[in-house]
Amino acid sequence: MTKHTRRKLAGLFVAILFVAMCWFTPIHQLASIPQELRVLQGAHAALDLGMKSFATVTTSQPDVISVSGAPTSAVSHLKQPLQLDSGKTGSADVKVKLFGLIPVKSVHVNVVPDLKVIPGGQSIGVKLKSSGIMVVGYNLVKQGKDAISPAEQAQVKVGDIITAIDGSTVKSVEQAAELINKAGKSGKPMEFTIKRQKELVKLKVKPLYDKDSEIYRIGLYIRDSAAGVGTLTFYAPDQKKFGALGHIITDVDTGQAIGVGEGQIVHSSVTSIDKGQSGAPGEKRGIFIDEDKVLGSITRNSDFGVFGNMSNLPGNAKIAKAMPVALAEQVHEGKASILTVVDSQKVEEFDIQIVNVMKQKFPATKSMVIKVTDKRLLEKTGGIIQGMSGSPILQDGKVVGAVTHVFVNDPTQGYGVFLEWMLNEAGIQTKTTVKS
Repeated sequence: MTKHTRRKLAGLFVAILFVAMCWFTPIHQLASIPQELRVLQGAHAALDLGMKSFATVTTSQPDVISVSGAPTSAVSHLKQPLQLDSGKTGSADVKVKLFGLIPVKSVHVNVVPDLKVIPGGQSIGVKLKSSGIMVVGYNLVKQGKDAISPAEQAQVKVGDIITAIDGSTVKSVEQAAELINKAGKSGKPMEFTIKRQKELVKLKVKPLYDKDSEIYRIGLYIRDSAAGVGTLTFYAPDQKKFGALGHIITDVDTGQAIGVGEGQIVHSSVTSIDKGQSGAPGEKRGIFIDEDKVLGSITRNSDFGVFGNMSNLPGNAKIAKAMPVALAEQVHEGKASILTVVDSQKVEEFDIQIVNVMKQKFPATKSMVIKVTDKRLLEKTGGIIQGMSGSPILQDGKVVGAVTHVFVNDPTQGYGVFLEWMLNEAGIQTKTTVKS
């Protein structure tokens, strides 16, 4: 046998061995194990390695992650599946070796704080004051035979946020009107400080006297607040935080997000239901009640909802005990339920199905597709309706997300967002950033 032939046979043997190893069941199982894993503090995770007596597992930080409860960093003669026990928060590398010599798998494990929240479902009234004056349209000021908008001529645009006039911060329409009238009487132009998307712009606007209203005007429709009815998603008793709605609050005319100057949530009561149908989403109709009893203060309005501070759990809770939170990767397709109000202030639980779960490494508002299966809810509302946004989603004894949007052409279905993303927006972190 020539040297060349021996090389070819050796290469063929290696190739056959590689293919055999790939079809070897333990190798398949090892390949299916993720390279990174998150575990809630105090919880366990199971890894099926497909190997028994010939595998050794080591952990770089036994006080963060231990293997099957062993206090040492290396464990062999394992039972299957392998159990990882979490200790303190932090990170650790778990490595699997054949016969304690050949490395075959490494998993980076993050132990994140054990989080529990009380799911909401209560109908709430949201009152939001803008961080400036929102420009929502133009109007005309009569000047003889002409009618003009001084602000439009000065390049003030719909969607702009007026944050200051002549260096003075403005927080209300009444305050702006007073400054405009004062400047008009002086005959001098005003300097507007404007937030336009991510830019700050300064513009000069000269008020004109309107004979009909007998005041000075600049030809703008402006607004400083918004209000509506939604659903409370969660209350975090340890952090005294809340989250609601599951989507951003925008101005009804401009579609622009409303920056938070100040805001409150109060009790509300559902008075009637407009049932949803294909092409025409339904709606909860409600009223604010006990407005003097503020439930919480709003500090943030983002794509994921409104968030802020809350001292105590609001009344009418269906569940008053804190429940575990599911991390994004723990949510799965299958049976689930939502908490929401369809009559007065009574929170009820209704069956749904999670029909699709998106794999999201980074926060996004459309995390899952849900379908209402509860006959009572379908009969009452037709499915998901406006005002139901923020209704918490429960699965496997955990709070996993919130309702966000309805499918216009199929009101029985809609989107949900992972609760983890809402917690992060509320300032409650679910990730470790320090790698050991």
